[in-house]
Amino acid sequence: MKKIFSIVLIVFSVFTYSQNNTNTKKEKIKQLVVLTGSGNLGVSIADNMIEIFKKNAPNIEDQFWNEFKKEIKPDDLVNLVVPIYDKHFTESEIDDLIKFYNTPVGKKMISKLPEIMQESMEVGQRWGEEIGEKALKKLKEKGLLEE
Repeated sequence: MKKIFSIVLIVFSVFTYSQNNTNTKKEKIKQLVVLTGSGNLGVSIADNMIEIFKKNAPNIEDQFWNEFKKEIKPDDLVNLVVPIYDKHFTESEIDDLIKFYNTPVGKKMISKLPEIMQESMEVGQRWGEEIGEKALKKLKEKGLLEE
């Protein structure tokens, strides 16, 4: 009986340690995501999407969109990305990232990232259009596409 009790106690202790360790890592991931502004970036993207919706549906009153914006919470996105970070980074790596993003260069990276991403998307879009044009030209040259 003592043996069974000891085994149950050990298993329970390992399980409890594992749960606490996982929760600690998840809390650190949340800290990292908040620190980098990723949750707020998601809200910015949602705001941009709402502006597009407004242009495409001008008959819908601003009151609807203002109420809808209140439902968009950065924490919702943070909670959705935690498992992704958990899958790709160890707890030690999360600690290192938190340390990095608290340095001056890390803070600069955070502040410049939205701008860099916007410019990169614009460049990527132009690049994609150029590739598409080249593909169409080659297809026409080879007679694989009618003009």
